[in-house]
Amino acid sequence: MPNHVHGIIAIENNNVGNKNFCSLREIPWQTKLSKSLSSIIRGFKIGVTKYFREKNNYEFQWQKSFYDHIIRNEKSLFYIRKYIQDNPIKWDIKN
Repeated sequence: MPNHVHGIIAIENNNVGNKNFCSLREIPWQTKLSKSLSSIIRGFKIGVTKYFREKNNYEFQWQKSFYDHIIRNEKSLFYIRKYIQDNPIKWDIKN
């Protein structure tokens, strides 16, 4: 899609805590692992921005926040995956 990104972040450990913190498995090469969803999204945005600016001569900005939804079962996961897969087709039809 030309103006937004969809993704699914899987948290493998079920010990989800309070205050937007959750238990994530440690990444061996990373000494400090922040455990909030916001910090994961922030890191993704930083990494993509750096990569994009190195490879392209084009400025862009991320929106300030993000939309999140907790997927609680396989049925919900199926429909969200289908939405993500079908979204580019719908985008082409609208424009």
